[in-house]
Amino acid sequence: MLSKFLYVGCVLTASLSAAQSVPPVVVPQAGVSAQSFDMSQVSLSNSRWSDNQGRTLNYLKFVDVERLLYNFRANHKLSVKGATPNGGWDAPDFPFRTHAQGHYLTAWVHCYATLRDSLCRDRATYFVAELAKCQANNAAAGFNTGYLSGFPESEFSALEARTLSNGNVPYYAVHKTMAGLLDAWRIMGDTKARDVVLGMAGWVDGRTEKLSTTQMQQMLGTEFGGMNDVLANIYQLTGDKRWLTVAQRFDHAAVFDPLAANQDRVNGLHANTQVPKWIGAAREYQATGNQRYLDIARNAWAITVNAHSYAIGGNSQAEHFHAPNAIAQYLTNDTAEQCNTYNMLKLTRELWTMDPSTANYFDFYERALINHLLGAQNPADSHGHITYFTPLNPSGHRGIGPAWGGGTWSTDYNSFWCCQGTALETNTKLMDSIYFYDSSTLWVNLFTPSILNWSQRGVTVTQTTSFPLNDTTTLRVTGSGDWAMRIRIPAWTTGAEIKINGQEAEGVEIKSGTYAQLSRAWKSGDTVTVKLPMKLRAVPANDNPNVAAVAYGPVVLSGNYGSSMLSAVPSLALDSLRRTSTSSLSFTATANGKAVNLGPFYEANGFNYNVYWATSGSNKTGGFKKAENSQKAEGTGLPCGCVSAWSSSLVYH
Repeated sequence: MLSKFLYVGCVLTASLSAAQSVPPVVVPQAGVSAQSFDMSQVSLSNSRWSDNQGRTLNYLKFVDVERLLYNFRANHKLSVKGATPNGGWDAPDFPFRTHAQGHYLTAWVHCYATLRDSLCRDRATYFVAELAKCQANNAAAGFNTGYLSGFPESEFSALEARTLSNGNVPYYAVHKTMAGLLDAWRIMGDTKARDVVLGMAGWVDGRTEKLSTTQMQQMLGTEFGGMNDVLANIYQLTGDKRWLTVAQRFDHAAVFDPLAANQDRVNGLHANTQVPKWIGAAREYQATGNQRYLDIARNAWAITVNAHSYAIGGNSQAEHFHAPNAIAQYLTNDTAEQCNTYNMLKLTRELWTMDPSTANYFDFYERALINHLLGAQNPADSHGHITYFTPLNPSGHRGIGPAWGGGTWSTDYNSFWCCQGTALETNTKLMDSIYFYDSSTLWVNLFTPSILNWSQRGVTVTQTTSFPLNDTTTLRVTGSGDWAMRIRIPAWTTGAEIKINGQEAEGVEIKSGTYAQLSRAWKSGDTVTVKLPMKLRAVPANDNPNVAAVAYGPVVLSGNYGSSMLSAVPSLALDSLRRTSTSSLSFTATANGKAVNLGPFYEANGFNYNVYWATSGSNKTGGFKKAENSQKAEGTGLPCGCVSAWSSSLVYH
């Protein structure tokens, strides 16, 4: 039976069995004015995006579910059914084993929601049922009711007593399992997943309610993932304020207080420990309407994007934040942890839904998705394995590096890094942020080949493009009705054009860094053509304007150095940059006095590359000039001074 339910900002239109029903939201979201489509309403067309999805799907249908269950079963004193244990971060002796399985569960759920893949549905359902058996055996295992993990509950006792010394981050691992179960419940309607995750939430409440505020805050010094996020989600789905109370126990004052005052105090902090907390702050705002939470989330986003992010959109070096604007001095082989960007995009998405007039949120989203996450998957591997870090050192190389450091590719059964788990989610939800809507508006935020089934209006929108290989996308509307289409005009473009049925759109303001609005009575067959001219740009390091990456439109370019090794950042003559092909983003330039070929960084695989350059020279029109900010801080919904460094980078004329 076809049903529609509003939940956590999304409208679901899902074909569900009689035993399943997607939970409607009980507590409406405060401040949310743009809704996301159900993942089943958007499909990817042939492109690099769909290729990434396909490779990840192959792996999700290949991986041995029994091996993923090994540690859960062993810990909860059940038979491992002859399964072989995994290696890497899921080995039986690894401290936070079973941290990755929640990501696998979410990815299976995504593939069912998006592709209606029955094997992924069956794997998700089976996995949930087996976790339920583990949880049900807690008495025999000596654990408290509701506990579920691959390591003993005594790890939490050690955490609370501040005697944990083995490197475990137990709440981080538990959060991943809870998040996967939550997705199985809220997306697939799996009621067993609901029961298991509520049991886990009850267990969390039981442990944390016994702690004093001081004890709790001390415990939050150990990474705990997005516990405030998942528990606030559960509150909104159930209406039970118990879960909001538990969520707010995970408000980390040492991190939240400076951010509430818009103070950048992240230097030295483990980066990916922080971002999930900020997502939780956004969720807590939506659950409570408390402005302080929104301030924390917005300020954290602006501080990270403007003062701590590389040109590719990633952040952190050796997993840590450094001093504000410290970029050029940290170009190493362990930059840009992929988990951080996955989480920053989640935060970006949440913040944009509460302020959909602000285009620079999706300017950043596009930047990070194309230049970091898209290329972090190995296109030569049918299982779509990924890198943990994305090296930005001279002679960086994806696929080469020590252990899980550098740009080493993950494996089927001997990695299970945090970034391998988040990449499973990233590459199974690449369609989820292309389009958004409200009662009278369709937003087009990303230029990705795709088909939208706007079933709520009986409208289909087909987007056809080879972006970012060229600068044009077309949107063909099937169906009719009065509504507005709002199209993001990126800050990196100038002279953008929009045509409707081949004619210039009259009376439409088209300005970089804003949304162009087309309000009309749409007829079936109407076609919108959007042209976003691209130019070469420099993206200077915040701490050294003479060191810069170069980009063409949204695409960061990298130099191909083959097997050659560079001992330092090479010097690039900016006036030598030339495009050498009209069918690909191929360029040539002179660096260190020698010719070098450049191309999209997301395609830099199988060779040593260079991203940041010591820049010199100018061209006939006066060289690189400062672009005027297309966004002013005032009126953007962001704190003053939060204009994206990306939109104010240098433009090549």
